Amino acid sequence: MSAPLLEVDNLRVSFHLRTGTVEAVRGVSFALGRERLGIVGESGSGKSQTGRAILGLTPPPGEVRADRLTFDGIDLLKASKRQLRDLRGGRMTMVMQDPKYSLNPVMTIGAQMIEAYRAHVRAGKAEAREKTLDMLAAVKLRDPARVFSLYPHEVSGGMGQRAMIAMMLVTDPDLLIADEPTSALDVTVQQEVLRILDNLVAERGMGLIFISHDLRLVSSFCDRVLVMYGGKVMEELAAGDLDAARHPYTRGLMNCLPALEGSSHPLPVLERDPAWAQ
Repeated sequence: MSAPLLEVDNLRVSFHLRTGTVEAVRGVSFALGRERLGIVGESGSGKSQTGRAILGLTPPPGEVRADRLTFDGIDLLKASKRQLRDLRGGRMTMVMQDPKYSLNPVMTIGAQMIEAYRAHVRAGKAEAREKTLDMLAAVKLRDPARVFSLYPHEVSGGMGQRAMIAMMLVTDPDLLIADEPTSALDVTVQQEVLRILDNLVAERGMGLIFISHDLRLVSSFCDRVLVMYGGKVMEELAAGDLDAARHPYTRGLMNCLPALEGSSHPLPVLERDPAWAQ
């Protein structure tokens, strides 16, 4: 059996503020192969901070600690800044939640993708342009040459999100972290983006961490699911085994999912035990 691509053991992310220390992530552990892992939880559960910590994107005054945090055998906590820069954007990438805040508004989409590609791959402008156009076509954008020359404000939300996915995949990474990549999209475009991610992960053999608050979406798309609350993992299980979830928090999330049949009155209430956050 091959070694995991990513190993996370007892990951902790703390923010030291004037008012005290806030522990955003507390003892998260998991291993990731070339598969799709979903991390689901409410806002503030620590799922996004987990993804950022893996890439070394925790902003000051944040502190990241772990018993083990390795990518393909590389200790990410001991890696030099140069080594992290080479890994981040090259072999490890992250799709942010909203392209409006991630794409540079004064550069065309094509120019940004070429810049990202040439930062990690020794290539001329012609080769980088060809690779960029190929990647825009791979994410099912019609008329890639036209999108290449557009500015971020000239594309729709769905097009912007697909362009962002193309930019993060243009360097052929081994690990992609997708942080709420479909939350700002309507259902039709959401399904298109998921199909694109699914095909690209299968074709390229990548590892994918899919971060979302939508339990149903994660369970239908991922192979395994981590359920987080209060910075901790409440439960880990195969996506197909969600109906057999045992933790009351996971069961509560499932009970709150809307159903097409049956009465929705009274509306279910998610009860939270203070002991879960201890």
